[in-house]
Amino acid sequence: MAPLLALGESAEALALACRDMAERFTAGGRLLVFGTGVGATDAAHVAVEFVHPVTVGKRALPALALPDDDFAHQVRTLGRPADIALGFCGTGSPRVEAGLRAARSAGLLTVALAGSGGECDAEHCLTIASSDPLIVKEGHVTAYHLLWELVHVFFESPSGAADGPASGVEQLYPFLYGGGTSASSVLDAAADSARQKVAEVVTLRREVGAAYGDALAGCASELAAAFAAGATLYAFGNGGSSTDASAVVHAFLHPCGPVDPLPAVCLAADVAVLTALSNDVGFDVTFARQIRAFGRPGDIAVGISTSGGSPNVLAGLEEAKRVGMVTVGLSGYGGGRMADLTALDHLFAVPSPSVHRVQEVQTTLYHVLWEATRGRD
Repeated sequence: MAPLLALGESAEALALACRDMAERFTAGGRLLVFGTGVGATDAAHVAVEFVHPVTVGKRALPALALPDDDFAHQVRTLGRPADIALGFCGTGSPRVEAGLRAARSAGLLTVALAGSGGECDAEHCLTIASSDPLIVKEGHVTAYHLLWELVHVFFESPSGAADGPASGVEQLYPFLYGGGTSASSVLDAAADSARQKVAEVVTLRREVGAAYGDALAGCASELAAAFAAGATLYAFGNGGSSTDASAVVHAFLHPCGPVDPLPAVCLAADVAVLTALSNDVGFDVTFARQIRAFGRPGDIAVGISTSGGSPNVLAGLEEAKRVGMVTVGLSGYGGGRMADLTALDHLFAVPSPSVHRVQEVQTTLYHVLWEATRGRD
């Protein structure tokens, strides 16, 4: 919890980054975001957040997740001076650092999310004070959710980067309309909002840990037995949850430290298969058809849905149970429709209506599942 609480203590720096990002977006800039390894899944999630906002009424903002390749080359070729470069440095990533240097040289606004040991030449560097890549990842998820939300605060403030408030903003952010609306007061209010949300997710993690400790241990024991018998894990979800599915696979297939990898596949990663099934059959079967093709009795299916109601995720879990696989569901909102699914062996439902808080706690849940499964392997 301590590294995340430290992020809350540096909320003023986060608010300043958001103010500068809002100014670039207002000037027609785009967000170019990049990372390596699990940072690439975070980059994809950030692009989803900005292009497809979770809150009704929020504007779509241009954001591109760059392919995991030569970031400096991509920034020099694609970047415009009004753009923003956001790099996930983790605990050290030379290609990300080179991309940020190239972006800064080209006049882009540069923002870095780092962990201890991650060097970054950026105008705004937000660091999670840990050398544990899992804790750094969890802190980064909260940080980029706050970046997205507070960028919109500056748009929607009466004295912010945009012209006037969007519909419903006064209800979402009453602190912007309580009297003082100077630039400094909006900065202070945004920083205070960030601190409150950090405290909220810390409390929520503690509650979920207390509620699901035994269930997580039991699930991990079953997963370890399945892997020992030759199982492959298949993870799937939509939008931000598809990037979380990729992160689940990364945890098992490319583990931290000197431990053996475990076979895992993300069913949301093959764009050709997804678009073929969606176009020719229907989007609801995108995961069920792949489970039918790949799944074997004893394999593992991990379905992720923030609402717990995504039809294609539920169909994928039902097909997995028909095949004879171990089924695991991650949801929010107390479970949603996933809570009524008889095909589910293990359900971990985060008791929150906030998409962002749900996703942040889900990150901890699948990290714990990986660590506990590895410990019993």
